[in-house]
Amino acid sequence: MSRVPSLNSPYLLGFDDIERALDRVSRNTSDGYPPYNIERLPKTETSPERLRITLAVAGFTLDQLEVTLEERQLVIRGRQVDDKERVFLHRGIAARQFQRTFLLAEGMQVQGADLTNGLLSVDLARPEPERVVQKINIIARD
Repeated sequence: MSRVPSLNSPYLLGFDDIERALDRVSRNTSDGYPPYNIERLPKTETSPERLRITLAVAGFTLDQLEVTLEERQLVIRGRQVDDKERVFLHRGIAARQFQRTFLLAEGMQVQGADLTNGLLSVDLARPEPERVVQKINIIARD
C-alpha cells in the first residue's frame, strides 16, 4: 500500500523529518499504563516556560525506573521483577514493565526528572531562539 504524503505542498520545503515523526507517532500504540499528565508550567524568574510530563509509577523504586533520550525521543521505562520468595493470598498488584515514548520537537531539552510520592515528573524546556535576520545578496547576471 502506497502512502500519500500529507506534507506535499510546494511551499513546505524540507519537512521530511516532520512526516517521518508523524509516522512514528501514529505507529506508537500503548495500553494506557502507566497513566500520565502533561502540563505547561509558566516562566519564572529562575526557569523558562516548560512542559512537565508526570507518570503515576506507584510501586516502582528509583532503581527500577530509567529515563533516556534517544534521537529526540524521550523514553521512560519501568522494570519490576517478581519476588519468588513472597507468598500472596491475594495478588491485586502485579509486577509489570512499561515503556512510554514521547517524540520531542527539535531543540527541546530535558531539564531533569524527579520521583516523589509515586509520581515521576520529567521537565522539558525549549530555549528561546535568537531572532536572526539574514540578508541575502542578489547577484546580477547579464
